[in-house]
Amino acid sequence: MSKALKAKDQLVRILVPAGKAAPTPPVGPALGARGVKSMDFCKEFNARTAHIEPGVPTPTLITVEPDRTFSFITKTPPTTYLLKKTAGIEKGTGRPGHEVTGTISLKHAYEVAKIKAKDAHLKHLKLESIASTVIGTARSLGLQVVP
Repeated sequence: MSKALKAKDQLVRILVPAGKAAPTPPVGPALGARGVKSMDFCKEFNARTAHIEPGVPTPTLITVEPDRTFSFITKTPPTTYLLKKTAGIEKGTGRPGHEVTGTISLKHAYEVAKIKAKDAHLKHLKLESIASTVIGTARSLGLQVVP
C-alpha cells in the first residue's frame, strides 16, 4: 500500500523580482512549507538572474522533489509589465475599451512578442500569433496600438 502512495514532485509558481530574491514572503513561506531552504533558492536565483535588470518581475516555476531538493525555471517578464514599461505608464485603465492610457506602435508590440517567444510554452507558436495576443493584452491595459 505504501508504494501506491509514493511521494511526488511539487510545483511552486511565484513571481520574484530579478536579482532581489530574499527569504521573505512570497519566497520564504512558499518554499519553507515544502521543506526547502529558501536561502539556497535565493542565492541560486539571484545568480541566475544577474544579467536581467534588477527588480524586473520574473515568473519562476520551482519543482520540489520528495527528497527536498529543487530545480527551477525562470520565464520572461509578464506581458503587461513589458507593455507598461514600453508605453511609460504606471498602471492600466479601469475601463478597457473606453479610456486610453497611452499608445504603442505595432513595432513595439512585435518587440514584446519577440521577448515572449523565448518562453518554452510559446516555442511552437508563430511570432504573428504571439504578437496578436500581445496586442490583445495592450488593449485590455487601455493602450492604443497604432501602425
